[in-house]
Amino acid sequence: MKRDILINATPRETRVAILEDDQLVELLVDRPEARRMVGDIYFGRVEAVLPGIQAAFVDIGTEKSAFLHASDLVFPEDDEGDEDADDSDDSADDAEGEDAAEGDRKPGRRGQRRSRAKAPPIQDLLKRGQDLIVQVSKEPISTKGPRVTAQVSLAGRFLVYMPFAPSRVGISRKIGERAERGRLREMMQAVMPKDEGGVIVRTVGEDATQETFKRELDTLINQWKRIKRKTHFVRAPALIHRETNLTRGLIRDLFSEKVERVDVDSKQVYNEIVEYLKGVAPDLVDRIKLYEEQVPIFDKAGIEQEIRDLFKRRCDLPSGGYLIIEPTEALVSVDVNSGRYTGKKDPEKTILRTNLEAAREVARQLRLRDIGGIIVCDFIDMETKSNRDKVLQELRTHLGRDRARTKAFAVSDLGLIEMTRQRVRQSHLQNMTEACPTCAGTGRVFTAETIVRRMERSVRRMGVEGRRDPLIVKLHPDVAMYVLEQEKDLMHKLEKAAGFSLELRDDPLLRPDEFKLVVKSAGRDVTQQYAVA
Repeated sequence: MKRDILINATPRETRVAILEDDQLVELLVDRPEARRMVGDIYFGRVEAVLPGIQAAFVDIGTEKSAFLHASDLVFPEDDEGDEDADDSDDSADDAEGEDAAEGDRKPGRRGQRRSRAKAPPIQDLLKRGQDLIVQVSKEPISTKGPRVTAQVSLAGRFLVYMPFAPSRVGISRKIGERAERGRLREMMQAVMPKDEGGVIVRTVGEDATQETFKRELDTLINQWKRIKRKTHFVRAPALIHRETNLTRGLIRDLFSEKVERVDVDSKQVYNEIVEYLKGVAPDLVDRIKLYEEQVPIFDKAGIEQEIRDLFKRRCDLPSGGYLIIEPTEALVSVDVNSGRYTGKKDPEKTILRTNLEAAREVARQLRLRDIGGIIVCDFIDMETKSNRDKVLQELRTHLGRDRARTKAFAVSDLGLIEMTRQRVRQSHLQNMTEACPTCAGTGRVFTAETIVRRMERSVRRMGVEGRRDPLIVKLHPDVAMYVLEQEKDLMHKLEKAAGFSLELRDDPLLRPDEFKLVVKSAGRDVTQQYAVA
């Protein structure tokens, strides 16, 4: 599979596009005002300990306190467990290497599996006002603050170092050969200092030398010592280590022999990447290219329009079918429709083809839109189990390319495929858009007739309460036009019923589903005083 990276950088925004076989599959966006937090390390202070949910809230200096679960604390654990790490699961930072995080939070997940039996109650480990080092594992999303872990991990190019983990060596599961795994483990064990934590050899470390491993491990251990020393000179809450920026993190985690080319349209970013690679992977420097053409880099690659389409509900399939992607508070629903594609004779074959095409596109859109959490896919109903299994397998195969952790369950009795995708930050839709002030995010507004009926009820209420002052009724121009064309005698009838004169005016500053009632003599807005549902 051919993989390329395009980087479009300006002073206020950096966008990174990842292409596989010339098709856009991931978009990463970094802006100064919305800096990524995953991987950042803080010296925090415990604000509250909640034994009922075995969690604590930690003040790390952000708007909302961070959430720390008991399973993410550091506590003595036995030396059991798989030494291997799955590089496709987690990411240590959000710059998300194909395997950066794999391992990065693996110790925490092992801790979660055993914490039910061996972790002491959180109230025995933490007290209100206590200071501790924590690392952000999940960005603030919606109304929730960031999630943090005390099981710190530091990612290098070839290794992930975990200072609080047992002193052992894990190997990425993407390194499949048993002999190679054994060789790498032996090599690392020879340079591992005792009682200094654990490490995981990342996929890109397969060809690294023992000297390279030792040099990087020493660098990571020294980095951790510097971080700890900072806690003696700062007062909690304080940021004591900032994860590397998006571009450098991406190069660190993703740039390997699998990437054929990296095109950068910023001289400054180009120089930063080249300098970094000279120190860690000089053989890859010649794959970095400075893009200097007049045509914008994303336009040249033909992906700018596709990026704009990320925020649409509808996503068309090549055959003529389409997906409808609907994010909600609890989950994301994906509906598959055959559209204009009807096939020829065999309906089941037509449906299977559409669903297989949809399965591939669903996996891509989840990566591209950076959708996380619970996802429910409603594929077109299929009669045979074998066809349902084919669609599920196609979906799982393409989800396997995703660097976020995913899990797709078997087709349910209702014909739905339920799945989860690791969510460490807001989706592009949440991050780059805001709720419509008119519809408040519902995507719907009240009809003109509904608004007129609400206005009518408010005016009648004024009449019942004895008000006799002449009233100005302000409506959006479209609603005012509806009254003049569809209900010509409304205002006259309403005047007789209310007992005072009415003057209709259109106001283009009003929202389509809004009206205002203003007392003519005093110019006072009484809309809320007499508002009714």
